[in-house]
This record gives sequence, C-alpha cells and structure tokens, in this order.
Amino acid sequence: MAETLPRHLLIPFAGRGSPACRAALPTLRLPNLETLLARLTLADTDTQDESTRSPPHERALARAAGIAAADGCIPWAALEARQLGIAAPNDPDGWGLVTLCNWQIGIDDVVLGDPSAIEIDAAESAALLQAARPFFEEDGIALHPSPVPGRWLARAPIFDGLATASIDRAVGYPISQWSPLGDSARPLRRLQNEMQMLLYTQRVNDDRAARGVPPINSFWLSGTGALKHEVAPAAVPAVSDALRETALRDDGMGWAAAWHALDAGPVASLLASYTGGAEVSLTLCGDRAAQRYTVQPRGLAGWARSLFDRKRASAVLESL
Repeated sequence: MAETLPRHLLIPFAGRGSPACRAALPTLRLPNLETLLARLTLADTDTQDESTRSPPHERALARAAGIAAADGCIPWAALEARQLGIAAPNDPDGWGLVTLCNWQIGIDDVVLGDPSAIEIDAAESAALLQAARPFFEEDGIALHPSPVPGRWLARAPIFDGLATASIDRAVGYPISQWSPLGDSARPLRRLQNEMQMLLYTQRVNDDRAARGVPPINSFWLSGTGALKHEVAPAAVPAVSDALRETALRDDGMGWAAAWHALDAGPVASLLASYTGGAEVSLTLCGDRAAQRYTVQPRGLAGWARSLFDRKRASAVLESL
C-alpha cells in the first residue's frame, strides 16, 4: 500500500487588520475551516508586530523550508536562482529580487502600487532588462531574467545581509516607510533614481500609455540575502494566494467572497485528506501572526472536548 504523504496548506492574509476586511470578519461562514480547527491542534505560533519587513506568511514559509534568516533577509532570490540553475548548489553570493512597479505619485507622498497589477508581458520585461542592465552593472550588480515578467534576479555582494521589505508589506504604503535605510543602501537609492529617469524615456511606457495601463516607473527590491544550504522541496507547503489581491486593496466584500471560495476548495480538500487518514497541517497567517495546526494524538477526553469546544473561525482569524 502506498504511504499517505503529509499535506500542508499555508494561507497568507487569512486575517487582515485593515478596516474593510476587519469589518467583514463577522460575515464569514467557513464550516470546513471550523471543522479542521476543531480536529487539529495548535502546534506553533509566531507573533510579532506589523513593523517586520518579512510578513508572517514569509516567515512561516521559510521556517517550513528550514531557512533561518534575520528579518528582511529571507533569501528568496538566492533560492529561486538555485532552482532555475542560474546559481550553483553551493553558491554563497547575495541575491535580490528586482520587481518592476508603478510608484503612485500623490500630493504628500509616493505610494507603492501592487506590481502584480501592472500587466507587463515578457517582451516588455526583456526590453527593459536590456536597457537597465548597464546601469546595474556599473554598481557591480548582475541582472538575470526570471520566468515571471517584470521580475529579475540580481546578484551582488551588497545583497548579503541587506534587509529589505517584502512587497506584501509595502503595497499601498508610502515608499519612505519601507525603503532600505543606512549607508549600505545608498547606492541602491541612487540606482533607483537613475532607473526612474531611464524608465521615463522608454518606448515601452509610451506603448503602455497608449493601452491605458499604468507606467512602469521604478522597481522594488526584496528577497535579499545569501542561501547557506540546500532546501528540501518536500518541506515546502502548498501556498494559496486566493486572499492576497482583495486583502491588499482592503476590499472587504471581495476578501470575504475569496475566503468562502477557499473554504469550499483547498480547505475542504485538506479536510477530506484528514478524514482519509492523512497527516495534514494548516498554517493561517495575518498581518502579525502565523499559527500552525497539526494532527496530534488525543485521548478520549480530548476528542470529547473537541466536539463541544469548536473554535469560531472569525475569532481565530481576528487573532492573526
């Protein structure tokens, strides 16, 4: 008989403290999630304040993969470079993710728009990479394309130990709140200014203006660090991004609808695996905390209590 493999589902933005999403919490009806919460046991909680550069879902994902890193230094770029074969398995260098984006210019500040909404295609990404590469190389930064249009992998010693904020932290907030600070980041701020002037002159943005889509006027650096060891793919949980877009927009009704669809889909599937005897795990992540629930042996008294002590999903999500 084939061995039943454990299943681990990680849900970012399961809880959200922004006004509309918080107001939508009491409207959630999540029967499959509540059944899972009654059957599983809280095994681990990671709670920090909302000023961390690495949000709870990224910290949980790194922990599941066996990556230990300081805040803002989880080496996502180095990991991707190894997975793509750009970096050798024992590559010790620092890497970073360069994500093209639209900085929204306001009266009092400049806000980072969600890069996933800029509608950039592979041809645009390749053209801008070719134009940008000499500017990065002047600062000793080597650029490589990635499979995701508008996202490049950058290799340079400066990225090893440089703390940067996740895009999921910075979207919708003033750039100044999350930009890297300190003398070590000064060359990057100068490079960012040079890129803003360069992007303003690019034919790509003329074509985008004709299509009525936002201009690409800067980049965001994240995922910086050096990867000190290999990561076992089997340790990485399945991640659902179903709640991300509505959470970042603070679309309470849309976030609630996405939660209901998630409960009827992946969460129901995880519950079915549990019912079938699989060793399952569920990690719920919000703005401040991540909570991991697992299957643990219980005595008869524990099972009896679980039948009556059902956790309200909204209360659990609010605690995140």
